[in-house]
Amino acid sequence: MKTTRILKVTVLNIFLLCIVFSCSNQTETTDQNPNGEEEEEPVADFAKAAENYTNHCGGCHGQKFESFIERQWLYGSASTDIINSITTGYESNGMPSYENVFTSQEIKDLADYILQEIEGKTKADIEAENPNLSGIITSEDLNFRLETITNQIDGVPWGMVQLPNGDFLVTQRDGKLFRVTNEGVISEISGVPNMVAQGQGGLLDVTLHPNFETNALVYLSYSSANPNNSNQKTTAVARGRLTDNTLEDVDEIFAASPYLTNTNHYGSRLVFDNDGYLYVTVGDRGNRDTYPQLLNNGVGKVHRLMDDGSIPTDNPFFSMPDHDWSVFSYGLRNPQGLAKHPVTGAIWEGEHGPQGGDEINIIDSGNNYGWPVITYGINYNGTPITDQTAMAGMEQPIHYWVPSIAPCGMDFMSSNFYGNWQNDLFVGSLKFRYLHRLKMNGNQVIGQEELLDDIGRVRDVHMGNDGYLYILVEGPGRLIRLVPEQ
Repeated sequence: MKTTRILKVTVLNIFLLCIVFSCSNQTETTDQNPNGEEEEEPVADFAKAAENYTNHCGGCHGQKFESFIERQWLYGSASTDIINSITTGYESNGMPSYENVFTSQEIKDLADYILQEIEGKTKADIEAENPNLSGIITSEDLNFRLETITNQIDGVPWGMVQLPNGDFLVTQRDGKLFRVTNEGVISEISGVPNMVAQGQGGLLDVTLHPNFETNALVYLSYSSANPNNSNQKTTAVARGRLTDNTLEDVDEIFAASPYLTNTNHYGSRLVFDNDGYLYVTVGDRGNRDTYPQLLNNGVGKVHRLMDDGSIPTDNPFFSMPDHDWSVFSYGLRNPQGLAKHPVTGAIWEGEHGPQGGDEINIIDSGNNYGWPVITYGINYNGTPITDQTAMAGMEQPIHYWVPSIAPCGMDFMSSNFYGNWQNDLFVGSLKFRYLHRLKMNGNQVIGQEELLDDIGRVRDVHMGNDGYLYILVEGPGRLIRLVPEQ
């Protein structure tokens, strides 16, 4: 009996040792490949991450990571948070998903690359990196210099207009309106309408009534909340009378329908034509497949209004059932540029496209500009939107950019101060941080030139009533005059 018991104990001990050895062996081999070799931790490819950032992220977030520095992170700033944002996206804020574009390792590398590049950086550091453009600048047809009126505009400056006395009104997207004198003195204007400064929304463009000197009327575009549901917003326009540094008798004269929960693609430029009609651009609000091609709404459109917000009876869809009567043209994505041609008086529109497919269009009554049925661009995540670039009944652009430059404000050179620049179109680039010149012969683009390389994200371009060309730049917020050298 004793011998049998000893034998059983021995067998049991051997069995337990086998289990322990097996578990230990499994633990040791979990980090090994089938050949028994240890797996190495993947090495981050930051060169590829930098390329992916430039091609897919820089247009919106800035090639120098401007929007990531000293920011309030909505969804978290840890590597895992950024990985999740890149992977799943946030469509309501204009952030697409890249889950099917990048591998999980590429997404991790991209997140870590962003964190690496912004670590310890301040906005002042980026400002210090701006090029020295204090001397004479040589272009293909003109030598000129820059005069910085101010570099003290807080936040993101968005739109500007020059007053008859030479001062400027400058909008700041967070909701402030400033008066800036030619000496660079900044004063805040009170009385601006309530708005929602969220995502790409806030206080956007500003323009003056053609008879401003007699009626003092100022027009502002902005993202406005639905009075019945504060989660919904739209592009709206208000007008008020400027008295000293106060807007009085402010009324909202236009609001595009419908109100939507998204916070992107408000469009929102304002221009008066030679007949006193007001043109208002409204983006597709991130709903490209729902609204731009339908005429029962105001989204993805250019609207034409009387100066009080009423609708001209000769608008193309006036009195038509189930049509938005203020619509003048449609099929637009995110029109962030609008300008009146100095010779013909025609209204030209600048289209902030997807990845590729930025456009310049001449706006005409009832025209369909194709978005998203036709486009020269693709989605930001690299997937196709359509294989069609032309279709009957849809207008072709005067000019388009591939790759995108992320165009914003634009204006024509209507002054004779600038020699061969006269009647050319100047467009601000957000992505590449320069001023883009389109050389024009009538309605035909015959050449291009990139000016002021790396000056910053150019938000607006304005032909001043004093005959000088002005640009509005982010990082820091600067109002700059271009002065020709005779």
